[in-house]
Amino acid sequence: MKSVVIQRPNEISVLERDVPEPGPGQLMIQVMASGICGTDLHIYRGEYMGNYPVIPGHEFSGVVAAIGSGITRFKVGDRVAVEPNIACDNCVNCLNNRQNFCLNWQAIGVTLPGGMEEYVLVPEKAVFSIGDLPFEIGAFMEPLSCVIHGIERARIGLADHVAILGAGPIGNLMIQMARIRGAAHITVLEINPGRADLARQFGADRVVASFDELQPDADAYDIVIDATGVIPVMNRSIDFARMGGTVLLFGVPPSGRNMEMEGFKIFRKGLTLLSSFTSVRNSFQAVNLLQSGQVRVDALISHRLPLQELPRALELIESRDPAVKKVIVQPNG
Repeated sequence: MKSVVIQRPNEISVLERDVPEPGPGQLMIQVMASGICGTDLHIYRGEYMGNYPVIPGHEFSGVVAAIGSGITRFKVGDRVAVEPNIACDNCVNCLNNRQNFCLNWQAIGVTLPGGMEEYVLVPEKAVFSIGDLPFEIGAFMEPLSCVIHGIERARIGLADHVAILGAGPIGNLMIQMARIRGAAHITVLEINPGRADLARQFGADRVVASFDELQPDADAYDIVIDATGVIPVMNRSIDFARMGGTVLLFGVPPSGRNMEMEGFKIFRKGLTLLSSFTSVRNSFQAVNLLQSGQVRVDALISHRLPLQELPRALELIESRDPAVKKVIVQPNG
């Protein structure tokens, strides 16, 4: 089979490897759709906590191709998606329902081989049925589960006014989830015209292209969500929350970079500052929302590429081309 390996920062190889055999408690997944996100780009650029060499890909779906001993929930031929975060379930954080901070944390596509290969082994507890969902829709289970966790932390209330900074795929999932949680008005900041149009399609009430356009409403937003991970944007997030409001820093910034915020402003406004790391038991919710149609993702997909074009896929994500949205890699065509 073919696997794409990030050998070290900025170096990718396509390798021929033997198809793995599942061990006890493992399933072998034939990967049909594997999404690319900012985390993959950070790993490729050496800006995030990846092990090298690593086979990336943590947003993927496929078909159960083989099962090891002891499997109880799945059979060969089942259509599934994978939750990449693997917790030990026995450390102090896991036992306090903080599995995303597991002291022995592993992640498929980050520290373990991921979905940028034709077949991948995963533990049964990381696998969720997607039923009849198209594979490329099922691949959104992981990013949507992370968004659900972030939205739960932000505690959006009925009739809240929400500002979302950034309208990439995550920002557009945030728009939909904020509406589901009861937001009355959603303003989105986005300079990319293609993504701005998408934000309108997904229900943003207003889309602006500059901080100046947000400024007149600086005290209007109950919740401000950064979905960019861009340090200068994150720095400004506190400017637009109302007194007593909440700021959720959701986008993944590069490691080793410091933010600069005015401490007195945070104090004077009485702000609640939150971050959100991966998800905690949100995969069933994500699948159910995708199956119900309450969260739509079809329009987020702009490119479908074969496995060997992963380097091009990463370049597309980095290009800021208005036509580029979500890029899906199809390891098995």
